[in-house]
Amino acid sequence: MTAGSRVLLAGNVIADLVIDVPALPERGGDVIGTRTALYAGGGFNTLTAARRLGAEAVYAGLHGTGPYGDLVRASLAAEGIGTVLPVRQDGDTGFCVALVDGGGERTFVTSFGVDARMTPAEAEAVGAAVRPGDLLQLSGYGLVMDVNGPLLSRTVAALADDVRVCFDPGPLVADIPAEVLDPVLARTDWLSCNAREARLMAGPGEPREAAAVLRGRLRDGAGVLVRADKDGCWLAAPGSAGVVHVPGFPVDAVDSNGAGDAHVGAFLALLGRGVPAYDAARGANAAAALAVTRRGPATGPTSAELAAFLGDEEAGVLGLG
Repeated sequence: MTAGSRVLLAGNVIADLVIDVPALPERGGDVIGTRTALYAGGGFNTLTAARRLGAEAVYAGLHGTGPYGDLVRASLAAEGIGTVLPVRQDGDTGFCVALVDGGGERTFVTSFGVDARMTPAEAEAVGAAVRPGDLLQLSGYGLVMDVNGPLLSRTVAALADDVRVCFDPGPLVADIPAEVLDPVLARTDWLSCNAREARLMAGPGEPREAAAVLRGRLRDGAGVLVRADKDGCWLAAPGSAGVVHVPGFPVDAVDSNGAGDAHVGAFLALLGRGVPAYDAARGANAAAALAVTRRGPATGPTSAELAAFLGDEEAGVLGLG
């Protein structure tokens, strides 16, 4: 791994309409929201988490013409995140409605725009933009799309070995066709998923067992993280014989929206600067813990905030001191 590797997202940055509700309504029912906000979301959360920890971050996805596309571009620019593809003129960026209940849990409904209509030329441009040593982040949301999925799968499968492919399968992983998913898994260097997604991919069992099963589906030298919220994560590191538990940081959560993305982005940023996998996972656990104590989807901490949360010793291990 090259220190200072870029983090590229070959996925979707869309608009998040976040509504706080006391509880989800019953079918056919209604509930009064207590707070509403509109943010850039989706893969934006991963990119900002990496960028705020010092990584160079680049959005290698689609963005449209309209209020949501304008919001996405302004938000990326404000965080110092570059783009690869030009503005699409045939429609707007998509959006997601995120309902956050009184316990901090979130429920999503997503409506895609031009971000679901990639062209072969755009897929080729994404592949051409990747440099040796880069970390390419891919989400299952992109693979589940009828148009984007096959294009992204072929693009990822053709990448050189000096590019690290990082795959977050997402909640819709069971809906990804095998002919799209399998080539991506065969090229994946790091798989990061939550416990539910791990069960969908590996079958019933505890996170430790799922991490071992999933690593067996990847190529030699690949690693797996199974995220377990406040309990941290389970790590099957490249070259290790087993699966280890990486402790988390219990906090009072106010909004879990984007916590997994914060974990992924922080992990990639730390890996990219040469931090060993266990320590990078521990730092990612801390970043996710901080993220859920703040409202909004893009709440990953800065290097200074993460260092203050961890303390001098652990911050020094991560190169944050």
